[in-house]
Order: sequence, then C-alpha cells, then structure tokens
Amino acid sequence: MMAGPVIPERYRAALGDDDPFLAMFEAPQALRKLLKGLTEKQLSRRPAPGKWSIKEIVAHLADGEVILGSRYRLVAAHERPAIAAYDQDLFVEKLGADAASTEELVADFEMARAVNLGLLVRLPDEAFARVGLHSERGEESLGTMVALYAGHDRIHLDQIETIRTGLFPAKKKARKAAAKATPKRAAGKAATPKRSAPKPGAKAPVKKAGRKAAKRI
Repeated sequence: MMAGPVIPERYRAALGDDDPFLAMFEAPQALRKLLKGLTEKQLSRRPAPGKWSIKEIVAHLADGEVILGSRYRLVAAHERPAIAAYDQDLFVEKLGADAASTEELVADFEMARAVNLGLLVRLPDEAFARVGLHSERGEESLGTMVALYAGHDRIHLDQIETIRTGLFPAKKKARKAAAKATPKRAAGKAATPKRSAPKPGAKAPVKKAGRKAAKRI
C-alpha cells in the first residue's frame, strides 16, 4: 500500500493546539513553497518502490479535498448521513494524475480548499456538532472532520518535505542564502486573513468558531 488508513489520533497530534481553520487556509501556500524549484521529473520521482511521489501526494490532497467537501455538505444538511470510505490508492492510480501537471493538481487543491472554506465560514456554529456515520470510523462530527483533515494536511506536507530533503537536498550555497533570508521573510508575513468568502488565490477567512469546533473533538 502506498498510504495507510486514516489514523485520527495521528492527525490530531499533527495539528496540536493550532486553529484548524487557519491551518487549512495556510496549507496551499505551504504546499507551493515546498514544491518551488522542483522540476516535473523530480516531482514525479518516487522515493522508493510502492511509495507515492510528491506529485501523487498532491493528487491525493486535491482528490481528498473534493471528497471532504461532499462530506461537509452531507453532514451539515442531512441527519446522521452515511459517509462512505474510499480507496485513496485507487484514486491516485486511476483518476489520471499522470496526465496532469503538478501545477494543475495544486490549482485543483487550491480551488477545492477555497470553496470548502467558504462553506465552513458561512455555516452556523451549531452545524459543527452535527454528525455523520463514517463506514470505518463510526460517528464523526463536522467539527471533528475539520480538525482531523487540518492534521491530515500537516502529515502530507511533512511527507513532501521529507521526500524533497532526501532526494533533492539543497546545495550548500542555497542553504546558506535561505538561512540568511529567513528572518527578513518572517518579518514581512501578512496578518491573519479577514473573514470573507475565499476566492482561489486570495486570502481565505478564518472561522471565528474554529477554536470552539476543535474543542468539541
């Protein structure tokens, strides 16, 4: 198997005490930063037999965000709907990821994430206590789903960073230049995004109830 089953505790640990809505907003930007400077050939290289390439991880994030969006909507609108699991390896294998560029897959992820964040922002706070019945994990609230998949992002971003560091380590001069530039970049970080419906490529809102939702887990 190229990727194991969902492990909720692992995802919770990856998120820690961070706001899940802010983490979800920041994930596409963090992804682009990790991919910067890599060629399509490098992005498509698997770190070992049977392991996903960086490109395949991106495809998984894009496909998963579409599935997650449908789950959000089912749980928010229906009473205890059934939530079907899916085979993430088959999605990566059979949904044509190899026929798309990594940039196209990143754009798909950004678009789907922006649409889903727009939904989460406009839902009333009480919606995050509504539950669906996952076919493998059982009862799962909307608030739990948000927190788990914010952690899911972190797991895969770390995975990409590990692959990049292992297969394509930065040259010594580049590492020194990056180390010198880091403080300046940190000082110029943008403020927390305002609450408004997100658009692809634009800053997305942070749900004010995000911390409350995380505490409901």
